[in-house]
Amino acid sequence: MNENNPHLMGTEPVGKLLLQYSIPAIIGMTIVSLYNIIDSIFIGHGVGAMAIAGLAITFPMMNLTAAFGNLVSAGGSTISSIRLGQKDIEGVNKVLGNTLTLCIVHAIVFGGLSFLFLDYILRFFGASSETLPYARDFMQVILLGTPFAYVMIGMNYVMRATGHPKKAMLTSMASVLVNVVLAPLFIFHFHWGIRGAALATICAQFIGMLWVLNHFLGKKRDIRLRRHCLRLERRIVGDIYSIGMAPFLMNVTACVIVILINNTLQRHGGDLAIGSYGIINRLLMLYLMIVMGLTMGMQPIVGYNFGARKPERVKQTLRLAIIAGVCITTSGFVICEAFPHAVSAIFTSDDTLIDMAAHGLRLCVAMFPVVGAQVVIGNFFQSIGLAKTSLFMSLTRQLIFLLPCLLVFPLWWGLDGVWLSLPVSDLLAFLTAVAALWWYIRRQRGGATA
Repeated sequence: MNENNPHLMGTEPVGKLLLQYSIPAIIGMTIVSLYNIIDSIFIGHGVGAMAIAGLAITFPMMNLTAAFGNLVSAGGSTISSIRLGQKDIEGVNKVLGNTLTLCIVHAIVFGGLSFLFLDYILRFFGASSETLPYARDFMQVILLGTPFAYVMIGMNYVMRATGHPKKAMLTSMASVLVNVVLAPLFIFHFHWGIRGAALATICAQFIGMLWVLNHFLGKKRDIRLRRHCLRLERRIVGDIYSIGMAPFLMNVTACVIVILINNTLQRHGGDLAIGSYGIINRLLMLYLMIVMGLTMGMQPIVGYNFGARKPERVKQTLRLAIIAGVCITTSGFVICEAFPHAVSAIFTSDDTLIDMAAHGLRLCVAMFPVVGAQVVIGNFFQSIGLAKTSLFMSLTRQLIFLLPCLLVFPLWWGLDGVWLSLPVSDLLAFLTAVAALWWYIRRQRGGATA
């Protein structure tokens, strides 16, 4: 498909479109997930097991950082796709400009406040006297680079949504390549430790930001950054926040859950248990990011055809995406169940940490195959602008199911209770997603409007 003609999303075969949009997005999101994996590997082998635990303490902060970024990025990209389907180019430009402005505002406010109160926040997240220095050193650098990250991610989302999936993929590839080169250099050669890993990350994000800004500053493009579009408009901001609220709350609730997990692990297994969760989280997030890449490829196709009133193409895209999502998470299930020690050893040479992580990993992935379908269905509702349904879907696994499990299961089974909470909530969230989709389909067949 010619990336310069996004209107082909309404005429090209759906299977071909999903491949053309999803494969670059999957590659891009896989590469993005390598940020965290590369940092963890170099930190684990170059700094030590306690540094891995310190890095795990930063997960809630990273989730919060992602939350305020996705609040703008997901909303901006979805509205851009719908307006593109309506052939409202000026409307797309206004959404683009408002997205950029909101990214900068969020970065300054969130990054600045978090930096000022960082020690208090990290202690609340479960940091001990041993892990706090590592967590602080890492997050201080990351927070200083928040503007680079937000602008890169926000503009990259809109780039993909407006018909440039390959170029969006190259943004991620270029930034991760920089990270891969700089991280070992900063950690092993300059001996900057965990700060070096963080500095490599923000340098990579800066390169990615320059790439996406250069794309949207091209004067020959119909969809580009214009000065008058940078001024915030109440209706556009409201729409962005309304649609972006679902992924925002999903990340916020993930933050709450990780805080609870870290504190529970500290009570039942100490710092090494938190380090084990750090390894498990990195591995599971790799597959979830692949599924997220799939949904990012699905989103512009669904959004465009929904805006163009072509429901059969919307249904066909969803069906193919669900099948692909289940295949992705099933592959993760097989690998993690078959080789738990081998994949855990990638991150550390500490035998105790490897054994603890491998045991927890096999329990955590017990229901992983159905997670792919649950994620796709949740993002489908976001793609068609059903903000309330998407919001409900984003809350089911984290707050409604996982939180009660984490409060009860460890009382019965200790550390294993933490690990078992994850597959139980995965299964319940999947069943809820299927019920929500069934309700939507019946509503459509009954002639109701979305």
